[in-house]
Amino acid sequence: MDAVNPATGERIDTYEEHTGDDADAALDRATEAFEEWRERPLREREELLASAAEVLRENEERYAEIMTREMGKPITQARSEVEKCAWVCDHYAENASAYLNPEPHPSPPGSDVETVYDPLGPVLAVMPWNFPFWQVFRFAAPYLTAGNVGLLKHASNVPGCAMAIEEVFREAGYPDDVFQSLLLPSDLIDDMLADERLRAATLTGSGPAGRAVASTAGKNLKKTVLELGGSDPFVVLDDADVEAAAETGAWARNLNGGQSCIAAKRFVVHTDVYDEFLDSFVEEVESLTVGDPMDEDTEVGPQAKADLMEEFHEQVEASVEAGAEVLTGGEPLDREGAYYPPTVLTNVPEGYPADSEELFGPAAAVFEVDDEEQAVEKANDTQFGLGASVWTEDRERGQRVARRIDAGCVYVNQLVKSDPRVPFGGIKESGYGRELSGVGIREFVNRKTVWVE
Repeated sequence: MDAVNPATGERIDTYEEHTGDDADAALDRATEAFEEWRERPLREREELLASAAEVLRENEERYAEIMTREMGKPITQARSEVEKCAWVCDHYAENASAYLNPEPHPSPPGSDVETVYDPLGPVLAVMPWNFPFWQVFRFAAPYLTAGNVGLLKHASNVPGCAMAIEEVFREAGYPDDVFQSLLLPSDLIDDMLADERLRAATLTGSGPAGRAVASTAGKNLKKTVLELGGSDPFVVLDDADVEAAAETGAWARNLNGGQSCIAAKRFVVHTDVYDEFLDSFVEEVESLTVGDPMDEDTEVGPQAKADLMEEFHEQVEASVEAGAEVLTGGEPLDREGAYYPPTVLTNVPEGYPADSEELFGPAAAVFEVDDEEQAVEKANDTQFGLGASVWTEDRERGQRVARRIDAGCVYVNQLVKSDPRVPFGGIKESGYGRELSGVGIREFVNRKTVWVE
């Protein structure tokens, strides 16, 4: 399994791929580890998670550099990702006990009835490359602290990240095999999902990958949480602060090289402010610094893989050939590495990629609408339902419009983000289930009723 630097195309390192026998042995170890781990007092599990946060902060620079070299994330954003992982560890170290506190119920005199939250067992996490630390800690921090044990199948282009994450838990003092990273090919996942030792699975990734995991897990009655793709609308109403919307919108589209499920992708703008927004938006997009991801001033690095950039560019080209207009960008940069400039498209025909598909790269499609009703209609005109952003100076109006948009989360006058304090997840083709907050930690537990006379 090769790790390749997308900024240069050079191989960084080669890792030995695990086999089916390795996966089988890992499940054995996970099953054994679970029996001891589930009995650990919750307070001890919280203390170990606090230690994991310390390990992350102590090694921030090294972990950030691994991310940047393997998938091209600008180094400043990689550092922020490590810090966010420490934050989610802090959050559950401080709040897991409250989230998992038994819930009492009304009962007859002399009886005590409550719901308790028991762990399920080994949980498989199939995770993507775009936020190679955060996506994993978003799963591991709550689920391990609830008493489950974790098996990570990470994306094949970030093996160094996978092994570094295993190191975090080892250095924090976790017992052996409570968390294991497996460098597995995707064709072994079905066998793991069908194995009776595995109790649940979570996946962040593409729709096809999510369907495959859900299908096999469903056949074997395994609980799953899926966070899949998105084509998030960024709605700018006629009373919005246009400059603020344009500045935040440019970042919301191009953060992490535009490679984010919750990136703003379809900009739905009221006709009264359309021209003003478009001018400001293009100016903001063109001001972003594209370059070496190890450079402190770089805001947009290379795309994570050359072949993924080619697929993304084909989507842009298909939209342009159908009539979309390119205001800036639109072609891979003529330089070493998988670099694609921030791109703005207008007049995108209905049903073409920039309108109907997820563009997993730095291209924004801007649509003009006549009124609020059309804005909501266009925002909802998608198979996805992950996040949305609404911009208006009227907070009550923003709340009203937010309630009408079909998405797992809607942010008013803010970009869409995942935050440990609030539930995160999608609807429709964007998946099901929730991560983070109290809702997330209770996804993979047995909600057991205990009735005592």
